[in-house]
Amino acid sequence: MPQADLSAAPIDDAYGASPHDASDAQDAHWQPPRWRDALARLAANRLAVAGVVIIALAVFVSLAAPWLAPYDPNHAEPAARLAGVGTPGHWLGLDAQGRDMTSRLLWGGRTSLAIVVVSVLGACVASLALGLYAGYSRGLAAIAVMRATDLLFAFPMILLAINLATAFGAGPFTAGVTVLFSALPYLTRVVYANVRAEREREYVEAARALGASTFDIVAREILPNVLTPLVVYGTTLCGGMIVFLAGLSYLGLGVQPPMPDWGRMVSEGAKVMLTGGAHVATLPALAIVAVSVAFNWLGDGLRDALDPQG
Repeated sequence: MPQADLSAAPIDDAYGASPHDASDAQDAHWQPPRWRDALARLAANRLAVAGVVIIALAVFVSLAAPWLAPYDPNHAEPAARLAGVGTPGHWLGLDAQGRDMTSRLLWGGRTSLAIVVVSVLGACVASLALGLYAGYSRGLAAIAVMRATDLLFAFPMILLAINLATAFGAGPFTAGVTVLFSALPYLTRVVYANVRAEREREYVEAARALGASTFDIVAREILPNVLTPLVVYGTTLCGGMIVFLAGLSYLGLGVQPPMPDWGRMVSEGAKVMLTGGAHVATLPALAIVAVSVAFNWLGDGLRDALDPQG
């Protein structure tokens, strides 16, 4: 009986298919942008570069607040209260209690940025898990996940903050959880929509035909293509959450005194706006606007850099 010639038999790849089939699947696979090219496009965007510089500066001075702040943020000089910008030894003036504005701005940025960044990162991780599951699955559980997300869209986050403040007390925890649940439905929708679009593409169908498991398809094929819009939208959302956190602190639902926070500083400064202390509210408000706009510039730049054809 003649022996079969196996010398030319193709070696199976990880999915159990021949290299020719794998090559076809590779060609059908949408390739994410190369990071070197994306960085070059980002560097060519002036607004994005300005956003990076502002955010990097805000993060640096906030982290270095213990060394850069000229005074303890709660040290008060009542005799010099409401001293204006340019006061010797207090170049950004003092607030209504005689505390140095420079020190409080530096320490306040540390609080605001930490709460927003940690909360949005947590929301990104949670939305990635929820969006991947709901977008790729077709069962009732996936539908339930998205209906719960719709409920979060409809639920007033201020009420959540009030309930959390009642149960646990107003503070960084209440503010952080409220920011997380405020960002979660938006990010989950972004992941869900992109997973639904990627699920029907040719390279996913090819991987499925080659015998790839659901985990392999989601982790190796879909996930890399979903991260780009998530990073872009998450970066842009940080800008809005900076303003939202400031609003919570302004209403007394966020960071509590004497801990410095930009939103709380605006709230305290609003009481003395018309009595010679305009700088007390104006300076932290400018910091909020600058960082918020910087995150938006960076988000737009990342979108253009990572998806130049979009």
